[in-house]
Amino acid sequence: MIAITNGKVVTVTGETYEKGTVLVDEGKIAAVGKNVEIPADAQIIDAEGCWVTPGLIDCHTHISNFNEPRTNPSIPLDGNEMSSPITPQVRAIDAVNPYDYAIDVVRKAGFSTVCILPGSANLIGGTGTVIKLRKVETAEEMEVPGCEQMKFAMGENPKRCYGTDRKLPMTRMGVAALIRETLYKAKVYSDKLKAAEIDPSKAPEPDFQMDALVPVVRGEMRCRIHAHRSDDIMTAIRYAEEFGLDYTIEHCTEGYKILNALKKRQVRCTIGPHLWGPEKQELWDKRIDNPAILANAGICVSLTADEGSKTAHLPATIGMLMRNGLSEQDAFAGVTINPAKTLGLEKRIGSLEVGKDADIAIFDGHPFSSLTLCRLSMIDGQIVHNTMEE
Repeated sequence: MIAITNGKVVTVTGETYEKGTVLVDEGKIAAVGKNVEIPADAQIIDAEGCWVTPGLIDCHTHISNFNEPRTNPSIPLDGNEMSSPITPQVRAIDAVNPYDYAIDVVRKAGFSTVCILPGSANLIGGTGTVIKLRKVETAEEMEVPGCEQMKFAMGENPKRCYGTDRKLPMTRMGVAALIRETLYKAKVYSDKLKAAEIDPSKAPEPDFQMDALVPVVRGEMRCRIHAHRSDDIMTAIRYAEEFGLDYTIEHCTEGYKILNALKKRQVRCTIGPHLWGPEKQELWDKRIDNPAILANAGICVSLTADEGSKTAHLPATIGMLMRNGLSEQDAFAGVTINPAKTLGLEKRIGSLEVGKDADIAIFDGHPFSSLTLCRLSMIDGQIVHNTMEE
């Protein structure tokens, strides 16, 4: 049993305790509060002068899949299978290396859980995987099963990747049309599978790609749709509604331009990266107060670095978002409970509550200050990083 005492305990979903205690037992949070009875045999971690938070979550990363450190820039990144614009059959878990450079760097920054998504070169890029940044030997030991989500992409990335070869999609019309065509085929395939449950003679020919999309068109697997520009966001919403998809908008760079449309539908958004310059047209109208505008309108906002090891710098970047209007509560929610909801894991992670996984971070100052260090990271009750006594 472990007792973290005397720190400023930010539960995120409940009270913040100026001098609180978090009690951990068998990988779970056993108690949180101001006057927690500490068993005599408990290991004490004195967090005097520190902030104690849930383990941080980045629900849109390319950790491990983007191959750090890179040895040869000419070799394609594992996270982008660019041989075809439609690759729902590929899986991010197959390119997860537990010894990847980024994993330890991000773990030491206070992150306990990340979602690794295929990159955005493809219209339908494959299934992302959720992992806990445990110190283990195999990817399977890191994976949180049942949280797979399908990656889609709109806009310049797929156009640039395939249109320059004079192949579909060359235009935004082509992007939307090919996605619709693929979803239509997947819906027909899914309907045939259902019919075959009653009459096996109606079973379709096996199709590896379509099998991957069956849970998508049945609304059983969430879609993570990369879209920066406001028109791309609305096109994504349009086809998502046509096919009854469960979806989030990733990046949502121009979300502030279509605030009413997003608010009306209560679209869940993952916003970031926040420090990119105008490297492509889709980012020309990027605003650093976009997360604040959406969160203040009541939209569920998760915050991301959209990176590999640079996820470690996300907390300091969030400090800049706070300086540009994001409330402290929304800042904490953006890397804890909101991404937990996006991943369907809010009952397990994302806040300091009794019964939840003991994923905890201790910071020696405000977690979103560039002057602060994460001093301890705990995942499932196991300490995976600790400089508290240095």
